Amino acid sequence: MEVNLEWYRVFYWIAKTGSLSKAAEQLHITQPAVSHTVKQLESTLGGQLFFRTPKGVTLTQEGTVLLQYIEQAFQSVQIGEKAIAEMNNLHTGEIAIGASDTLCKHYLLPYLERFHEQHPGVRVRVTNRTTPETLALLKEGKIDFGIVSLPVSDKQVAIRESTLLQDCFVGGKGYQSLTDGPPITLDQLNSYPLLLLEKGSSTRSYLDDYTAARGIAFTPEFELGSVDLLVQFAKSGFGLAFVIRNYVMEELRCGDLVEIPLAEPLPGRHIGIATLRGIPMSSATKSFLALLP
Repeated sequence: MEVNLEWYRVFYWIAKTGSLSKAAEQLHITQPAVSHTVKQLESTLGGQLFFRTPKGVTLTQEGTVLLQYIEQAFQSVQIGEKAIAEMNNLHTGEIAIGASDTLCKHYLLPYLERFHEQHPGVRVRVTNRTTPETLALLKEGKIDFGIVSLPVSDKQVAIRESTLLQDCFVGGKGYQSLTDGPPITLDQLNSYPLLLLEKGSSTRSYLDDYTAARGIAFTPEFELGSVDLLVQFAKSGFGLAFVIRNYVMEELRCGDLVEIPLAEPLPGRHIGIATLRGIPMSSATKSFLALLP
């Protein structure tokens, strides 16, 4: 049975007010329209819902039974409206974010802390994946947005540039002498043990593409799964690590690492905020994104 839900709205207000005219006032429609709707509903359900009296209307037994269910339905609608209002006011809700371990630790964490302080009722779920995996999760609808390392190119994804990053090569204290001599070319770096991220990460792909365009192919001594491991191996003297300078400033300042001067400094690149094109965002997601630079 297909019934116009507006009919039940009319029925509800007649039952609550006990009057066709008062229901019409509540609904901002004419009394004849109310009467016509009742007739349509009664005809469809196959039974009388109201008794007409000099003082208005009263419910029949069938009408009383129907009202119990309609009241439950309206209460559920009101609960749903309240839940949506609370979500829009950021009292409740959930945000799903994708980001690599490195970006989560060095970029995202302060904003997570600030957002949680402002909106403790909103649950934030972070999935740690590489940039390519984060983009895949975004397109599958499993996260609301991703924090990625640029460059990235995907027609389904909108990218907003955020913080500028500067790549560099660093070594432990044993490579201090390299900072006193002439800058080193990319080709000369191959004569030293190199520590690079594993293939599959956007940072490794960026470096490989950059060097390949200059006819150079790096052969790493170690391929590691995180920037933190690269830093630890470099500090221990295993070789020169390709890292983001922004994330090793403390190690450079205290002398645990030294930056290797390059004859051709690497160009800067950005962190990207990735969202899916054409997909509306929740109020919580919009509010979080507004915190990010």
